Amino acid sequence: MGIYSTYVLPRLINLTMQNTLAAAERTRFVPFASGKVLEVGIGSGLNIPFYSPDIETLVGLDPSVELWKLAHKRTAAAPFPIEYLGLSGEHIPLEDKTFDTVVTTWTLCTIPDPVTALKEMRRVLKQDGRLIFVEHGLAADRRVQVWQNRLNPLWNQIAGGCNLNRRIDTLISEAGFRISQIDTGYLKGLKPFSFLYKGLARPE
Repeated sequence: MGIYSTYVLPRLINLTMQNTLAAAERTRFVPFASGKVLEVGIGSGLNIPFYSPDIETLVGLDPSVELWKLAHKRTAAAPFPIEYLGLSGEHIPLEDKTFDTVVTTWTLCTIPDPVTALKEMRRVLKQDGRLIFVEHGLAADRRVQVWQNRLNPLWNQIAGGCNLNRRIDTLISEAGFRISQIDTGYLKGLKPFSFLYKGLARPE
């Protein structure tokens, strides 16, 4: 990995994802988490302040050690124990039916094999557990989709493997989840980058 992807990109991600629009979505969805929680794509820990203090424990999964280093102030302030695993989501080395909640925010766009990762999330969830997701992806507007597809090859290279054109609800369903709540729509900003899928799902 080069200097840009190892050192510069993590700091850019940490900075840009602290915006107020993203924080509003974290405020809305992250507090639904309860019990023993797995966060896939924990990054620099931006969700940590939004979790309920009643959480039993949080396990954070992310392949970027450099991003995780930027989380130290947030982890130190957390009122619950946190364990970090420096791995991608396609292979989660944890036992079946371990977690009450799995959280993924702005993550499924980047995981190389998102369906395999989601199947792993379903495997480690308890049968009555819940997946919380806030993800950007393929827009509903065909004209925006055209631009997403055009921009995606370049964006993928400069944004660490991020994809603009993944149909998040389809990926979640293909992995064996039943979506119980979903909201979609644009945040303020350029439409190819700002179409969100937000909601809750349970294992089938």
